[in-house]
Amino acid sequence: MSVAIITGSGGLIGSASVRRFAKENFTIVGIDNDFRSYFFGEEASTRWSVEKLKEEFSNYHHYNVDIRDYNELEKIFNEYQKDISIVIHTAAQPSHDWAAKEPFTDFGVNALGTLNLLELTRKYAIHAVFIFTSTNKVYGDLPNFLPLIEQETRWEVEPSHPWARYGIDETMSIDQSQHSIFGASKVAADVMTQEYGRYFGMKTAIFRGGCLTGPQHAGAELHGFLAYLMKCAMTGREYRIYGYKGKQVRDNIHANDLVECFWEVYKSPRVAEVYNIGGSRHSNCSLLEAIKMSEEIVGKKMNYVYVDQPRRGDHIWWISDVRKFQNHYPQWKYKYDIRKILEEIYYGLKGRV
Repeated sequence: MSVAIITGSGGLIGSASVRRFAKENFTIVGIDNDFRSYFFGEEASTRWSVEKLKEEFSNYHHYNVDIRDYNELEKIFNEYQKDISIVIHTAAQPSHDWAAKEPFTDFGVNALGTLNLLELTRKYAIHAVFIFTSTNKVYGDLPNFLPLIEQETRWEVEPSHPWARYGIDETMSIDQSQHSIFGASKVAADVMTQEYGRYFGMKTAIFRGGCLTGPQHAGAELHGFLAYLMKCAMTGREYRIYGYKGKQVRDNIHANDLVECFWEVYKSPRVAEVYNIGGSRHSNCSLLEAIKMSEEIVGKKMNYVYVDQPRRGDHIWWISDVRKFQNHYPQWKYKYDIRKILEEIYYGLKGRV
């Protein structure tokens, strides 16, 4: 029996991981206490997603456990022990805005929760692959000091800069910048995951994501860029653009494309590897460009306003250079671009909004 422990199993990346590994006949241990509804309200609840997984997969076993609770987590790890082949850790407090309201909660979930899972993996299943979904926010606001040029619908990096062609790679410093409270807690988890790999020889992989997206995303204003944007486009709800003239650029990767990265790592694991992962130059857009595409898909104008105050720690321009991962795992390819992602989110939301 091969067991996959997946935290945040009702969330965007967690649920996609459940589906991918369940189809490979893993016994799935899903850990999710629907804390997302506490962070962002009932509309962001993942209960519906968990119930769907229970219906779809007989090999899915759900545990309503808080990852800050070491003792409850240990009961799970003790139950499965060396049958655990992979731990996919996607549970998180994911908003840099929200984190400032409750720093202890944010750090507890993001940093302490990760440490709990690493230590229990070391104790009960040291040979398992451990995948951690980090964030590009570990780089703080350093991307905002790149030489940026304003274009008609977006900001771009000055063409002569080394990162202009492919995006930002893993050599960017994570030190001496403003991260947001959220970014700092994810740095702690990110570095600890690296350290458990290097110090204990564990097969850890860290994915520093740009915008992760897809139709399973329970989008809220504080988290879930494209999912929340499309929800507003469909319902007529007012959407607020915060700063940078709406020209801030994000690369977006579909959850299924990211989970294929996890599968490649599982098949051929390495130790303490760090990867920038996102849509890269293949799949990216500015906010204004995303609004235009959403309007085209929905068939009506969006109701949006501009707030001339950017979110603290927000990136003006982020595109991930994914060549390191592609070099390590050349079989991996993108299946989704921005347009295809938005269309899938639209059809996924049709039955829910």
